[in-house]
Amino acid sequence: MSFKQLVQQRRSVRRYLDKEVEREKILTCIEAARLAPSADNVQPWRFLIIDDPELKAKFARNVFSGIYFISKFAIKAPVLIVILARLDIIANRIGKQIQNINFYLIDIGIAGEHIVLQAEELGLGTCWIGWFNSRKARKVLKIPRKYKIVALLSMGYYERKPSREKKRRKLEEIAWFNKLSRD
Repeated sequence: MSFKQLVQQRRSVRRYLDKEVEREKILTCIEAARLAPSADNVQPWRFLIIDDPELKAKFARNVFSGIYFISKFAIKAPVLIVILARLDIIANRIGKQIQNINFYLIDIGIAGEHIVLQAEELGLGTCWIGWFNSRKARKVLKIPRKYKIVALLSMGYYERKPSREKKRRKLEEIAWFNKLSRD
């Protein structure tokens, strides 16, 4: 499969089979993230993989309750990956001060996308989750303050892949050569 085909077929999956994901496949996805580029090669990402059903249930009950109920679909995912940023890296602090950009967020976005594309190639579905109670997530997993919880990824074998076509803007609406067009 070409890269373009891989990107075209990848979807956010919210319905998973009750089937364990092999750790070898999970680690293959994490390896893809490990190889991602990062600003000044600081590699700020860390990944906490939750595949223990009891811990996952406790975690999900806490982080997807109340106003975060919309992410409750992830309770049925066999795997949840907590994507963390290591905050005590000096290059990240300097970049934030000089450019006013949290470069670790860009780095983590790249690494996370490597995970979801690798998962797709392996026949696994994923979904980025940004709507969750990070305070409760930190408490349940006993995550120290030197880490920031940036996002979650649900992962598993999909019950059925969403079939609808992705609605995307036309190329000429988002890219221009040499002169910014009006948007």
